[in-house]
Amino acid sequence: MKASKKDLMVNPFFKIKKENDQKESKKKIKEEKEDKVELPAEITVNAIRNKVVRQKKYEALQKEKKKAKKERRKARAKAGEPKQIPHTIESLREKDETMIFGSIDDEENIEYKIDMEHDEFASYYREEYEPKVLITYSDNPHTKTRIFGRELTRIIPNSISLYRNRSGVKKMVDSCIKRNFTDIIVVNENQCKPNGLLIIHLPNGPTMHCKLSNVKLTTDLKKDHKEITQHRPEVILNNFTTRLGHTCARMFGALFHYQPEFKGRRVVTFHNQRDYIFFRHHRYEFDKKTGKPRLRELGPRFTLRLRSIQHGTFDSKYGDYEWIIQGRRHQMETSRRKFFL
Repeated sequence: MKASKKDLMVNPFFKIKKENDQKESKKKIKEEKEDKVELPAEITVNAIRNKVVRQKKYEALQKEKKKAKKERRKARAKAGEPKQIPHTIESLREKDETMIFGSIDDEENIEYKIDMEHDEFASYYREEYEPKVLITYSDNPHTKTRIFGRELTRIIPNSISLYRNRSGVKKMVDSCIKRNFTDIIVVNENQCKPNGLLIIHLPNGPTMHCKLSNVKLTTDLKKDHKEITQHRPEVILNNFTTRLGHTCARMFGALFHYQPEFKGRRVVTFHNQRDYIFFRHHRYEFDKKTGKPRLRELGPRFTLRLRSIQHGTFDSKYGDYEWIIQGRRHQMETSRRKFFL
C-alpha cells in the first residue's frame, strides 16, 4: 500500500517508514559494491603518497631482491650448476664466412696467414721501419678539433700535428711520401666538433674512413694531460674476429711503434663490440699489498664506426673500395645480429 501526499501530511508514520526504507536500500547497495571490489593483498610502493616513506620502502625491496638473488646464486654454485650466461645480441651473433677461429698458425688459417705476409702492413710487422704519422685537420678547424689532434700526438709516438692550409688530400699524400711519413690521419669536423677520421697508410694504402663520436677530451674527464708521459704505449686490439676486422686492427696497430716501453705502463686499447670500436687510454699500477693491477684512465676517450676501406691512397672519384657501408642496416638487408668486424 503506497502512501499518498495527503497521508504523509496527515499521518507522520508513513514518512518515517519511507525514510527507513530508503536507508536500508542504500545500505544494501553499498554492501554489494564492497563485495565486488577486490582490495590488493599488499599496498604497492607507487601507491604510497609520502615521498620519503616511498623511497625507504623501495630501497628495502631492492635490498631484499638482491639478497634473494645472491642466495639463489650460491645455491646453484653448491649444486654444481653451470654459470648462466645472459643472451645478448653479440652472444647470438650470426657467423660470418670470413670469421677466423683459433690461432693464425692453425692449418685452417694458412691461406689468411699467407695474405698477411704479403699485405701492405707486412713490412711494418717485420719491423723494417718505424712509423711516422702526420695528424692534420679539415680547413679552419675549431678549438675542440685542434685540442683533439694535439692529444692524438701525445698518444701516438713519432707523430706531429700540422694545419693543411687548404691543400687537397692527394697533394698531402705526395708531400708526405717525399718526407718519409708512413701514415696520415685527417680529423674531420661538423658543428665545431670532430666527427670523422680518415686514416691513410703510405705509400700504397689502404685508406680507412671512420665515423667519430662520443669524444671526451682529457679536460672533459677531469684529468691532467701532464700525466701522459712520452713512453711508447702498449697496444691492445681486442675482439676483431673477421678478415675485415683484422685489416682494421692491423691498420690501427701500424700507427704505433712495434716496441713498447713497459716502463711507462701506458696502454692504448681498441675494443670492438657490435662493430663499434671503443678507444681507451690507461696507465696501470700494481697494488703493493695485493699485487693486483689498477687502471687509471688518462684520456681522451672516443668511439669509431667503420664507414669504408679503400684500396690504395685516398681517391673519392675513382677509388676501388674493399668494403663500404650501404646506408642503414635495414637498407643493407641484414639482421641486427650480423656484424662485419
